[in-house]
Amino acid sequence: MVSALTISRNRLPLLRAAVLSVVALILASCAGNPRGVLSPVAETVPGATRVDMMVVTTREEAANRAEMFSGERREHAAFADIVVSIPPASARKPGEVQWPRRLPGNPATDFVALQADFLNEKQALQRFQRVLKKTPQRSVLVFVHGYNNRFEDAVFRFAQIVNDSGAKVAPVLFTWPSRGSLLAYGYDRESANFSRDSLENLLTVLARDKSVGEISILAHSMGNWVALEALRQMAIRNNGRLAPKITNVMLAAPDVDIDVFRTQISQIRASGKPGGKPANFVLFTSRDDRALAVSRRVWGSSVRLGAINPAIEPFKSEFNRKNVTVVDMAGVRTTDRLNHGTFAESPEVVQLIGARVAGGQTLTDSRAGFGDHIIQITSGAATSVGTAAGLVLAAPVAVLDAKTRENYGGQLQGLGQSLSGTVEGVQ
Repeated sequence: MVSALTISRNRLPLLRAAVLSVVALILASCAGNPRGVLSPVAETVPGATRVDMMVVTTREEAANRAEMFSGERREHAAFADIVVSIPPASARKPGEVQWPRRLPGNPATDFVALQADFLNEKQALQRFQRVLKKTPQRSVLVFVHGYNNRFEDAVFRFAQIVNDSGAKVAPVLFTWPSRGSLLAYGYDRESANFSRDSLENLLTVLARDKSVGEISILAHSMGNWVALEALRQMAIRNNGRLAPKITNVMLAAPDVDIDVFRTQISQIRASGKPGGKPANFVLFTSRDDRALAVSRRVWGSSVRLGAINPAIEPFKSEFNRKNVTVVDMAGVRTTDRLNHGTFAESPEVVQLIGARVAGGQTLTDSRAGFGDHIIQITSGAATSVGTAAGLVLAAPVAVLDAKTRENYGGQLQGLGQSLSGTVEGVQ
C-alpha cells in the first residue's frame, strides 16, 4: 500500500512546477502600492497636519532604508522618530489612510513621512520630551498593532488614529515583528510572545518618567496578547498592581482565548495609588473581525475574546464583576457622539478614540487580497500541498488584485521553504 506521505512527496515537483509557471505572469503585471513610503519628502503643504511619534520596535532593520524595519526579529528593542504629514481635511475622508500611488508621495493627497530617523533610546526619549511638553495633561498614547501588519502599515494607521480622534496625546508606537502575510499567523503569534518583555520595559520607562501625566494603551487583535502579557508581567512584579500612571487600557477585537484572558485579568488587579481608582479597561468586541476568523481556524473551537457576544451569560455578569466596560461594535454604528452606557463616562482619550473604533473605523492595514483568502481556504492546516494548490488558484486573481499580487512573492517564498523542509524530512 502506497502511503499518503509517498504520494505527497511524489507530487511535490509537479506542484512546485505548477506554481513557478505562473510567477512570470505575476511579475509582469502592474505593481500595487509602492514599497519604501517612509523616505522623507522635502516639505508638506498648507492645511496638512503633522503627527510626531516615537517608535519602539522589536523588528530588525530593513535592507531598504525607506522601509526602515522588516518583519524579522531583533534581540533588543530599536528606536526611531517619525513625523507623518496627513493631507488637508478637504482632500481626505476621516478614518482612511491615503497611500501614495507612486514615489515620492504628494503631501497634498497622500500620507507621507517628513522625518524618519533611527535613534538610540536616549535620543528617542529626548525627542519624545519635546512632543510631551506641548501635550495637555502630558497624556501618552501607546498603540500596539495586530496580526498581518508591515511596519509602514502600523506607522500610517497610528498617525491616522491620532489625527482623526482629536485626542491630545504624545503618540508612542510599539511595533512587533509581523510578516504582513495572511499565512504567517504562527510566526506572528510567536513574535508577539517574543515582544512582551520589551513592551513591559517601555511602559515601565514611561511610567517612571516624571514628565508623563498619564498613559493610555490601545491594542488591536493579536496586539492585545502582547499588551495583556506585558501588563500581567508588570502586575506580578509589583504585587498585583499596575504602574499608577496607566489609566486606560483599550482592547480592540482582542485575539486572546477567553479562558486565558480570565487568568490574565485576575493577575492585573489594576489600581493606581493605594485606595485610588483602578485603571479603566474597555473591551471592543467585533464578531466579524477577519483576523479573529483566521485565529478560530488555527485554534479550532477556542473562543476568542474579541468575538464574544457580551450581552449573553456568563460574559455579561463576568465583565461587570471585573469592571471591564464592553462596547459591542456589532450593535454600534457611526454617530457623531458615542452614547453607550458607562462608556460615555470614560476619560476623554478613551471617549475620543473609542468613538472612532466603535463607529467602524479600522485599526489595521493588513494587506489581505481575495487571492490570499483562496490560499488560506485551500491550505487547511498550512500544508505544502494545500498551499501550492491555493497559489495556483490564486495566480489569475493576483494579476487583477493588487493586494494579492503584492503578497504573492512572499507566499511563494514560504512555500519554497516549506517544500525544502518537507523533502529533507522524508529523505
